[in-house]
Amino acid sequence: MTPDSRSFPDSTYAYTASPGGDGVIPVSALNRAIGAALERNFPLCWISGEVSNFTRAASGHWYFSIKDSSAQIRCVMFRGRAQYAEFTPREGDRIEVRALVTMYEPRGELQLNVEAVRRTGQGRLYEAFLRLKAQLEAEGLFDPERKRSLPAHPRAIGIVTSLQAAALRDVLSTLARRAPHVRVILYPAPVQGAGAAEKLAAMVETANQRGEIDVLIVCRGGGSIEDLWAFNEEILARAIAESRVPVISGVGHETDFTIADFAADLRAPTPTAAAELVSPQRAVLLRDLEQRHTQLSRVVRRSLEQRGQQLDWLARRLVSPAQRLARQREQLLQLAARLSSAGARPVRDARARFALAQLRWRRARPDAQRAQSVVAQLAAGLRKGFSRRHEQRQAQLSELAAKTALLSPVRTFERGYAALLDAQGRAVRSPAALKPGRTVTVYLADGVADLGIADVQPRLDGGL
Repeated sequence: MTPDSRSFPDSTYAYTASPGGDGVIPVSALNRAIGAALERNFPLCWISGEVSNFTRAASGHWYFSIKDSSAQIRCVMFRGRAQYAEFTPREGDRIEVRALVTMYEPRGELQLNVEAVRRTGQGRLYEAFLRLKAQLEAEGLFDPERKRSLPAHPRAIGIVTSLQAAALRDVLSTLARRAPHVRVILYPAPVQGAGAAEKLAAMVETANQRGEIDVLIVCRGGGSIEDLWAFNEEILARAIAESRVPVISGVGHETDFTIADFAADLRAPTPTAAAELVSPQRAVLLRDLEQRHTQLSRVVRRSLEQRGQQLDWLARRLVSPAQRLARQREQLLQLAARLSSAGARPVRDARARFALAQLRWRRARPDAQRAQSVVAQLAAGLRKGFSRRHEQRQAQLSELAAKTALLSPVRTFERGYAALLDAQGRAVRSPAALKPGRTVTVYLADGVADLGIADVQPRLDGGL
């Protein structure tokens, strides 16, 4: 490649310029090269501006421009990113977009590929929100242990909000519908703008000083983080935390969270929900009262019936003294008869048991004469059997003695035989075991002799 050559990345075209600059390249390759250079040199960043020409396509993509006093740039936010945006920008809104600078190649237009969108200043406000939340949480202002439960049947409910707030109408209508018997006291204060947090905190303190309510609602409708910022101020959070009256927070919509929500004893998702949480429903209370009245009437009626039955029983027991003495005399006679019968019964039972035991003893008493006769018969049989057994053993012993005598080596020695043993006591069975000069022991029928061998003359015939 020459020093003047140039190539365009990310394209199927390669262009090498001639020294005179006469090379020709397609427009698509040029746009693609420009887009690659933009993406490489401009990283993902936040850009602020005013919204104009906002359009939501049927595909769900957003197309708009952001501008300032001297310039503007087109933006696109695809549906996959737009569906997670917290709000939809409107014409004239000041916003910040997190985008990548790209080139729309088919038309050769510079544009921002938007990944996230927020209102101008929202990032700084959110960081301030997180810092204050962490600080107050570290101080223990949000600890669950300090949270108090709301009264089940409040006699008076206080509301801290603006007189012009739509949330006030929702809360009042809910309280009028659910608990028209409960007194409602309003502590008016602005809910946004300069000094709103201080005035809201002052109304919370006023409600505590006057001591005329059982529970306090701090509320307002939804809005942006800037609109709700008065409820993120430290002065209001501390006033709510130090309140002696239980406080319920109903600020914004269900997805909106403020510092006041964390400091309050209970957070409601909406102002209407806050009113529902603090007010017992009148119809439910009346129904519960009717049920309790029915149960109490049933208990009283049952108690009167039991008392009347007890009175009848006591009346039946109430008799004249003469009748009572006659009845007791009769009972005494019955007891005397039972006592006499009870005294004679043990004697009869004892005699019956003795007779039965005597009868059993007589049946079980042994016959001594018969037993002696049986013993004598058994002794005679034993002696006879023993004598017979002795004779049999004697005969067996004599037979075994005769067999033993026949097998005894002494009988063999008596017939003229002898046994030779060497010096180690082993029997000599072969002439080869006899050596001249050695000594052998000879066992004979009438004794034993030691012989010295002078010479050995083996015989070839083995006859005796």
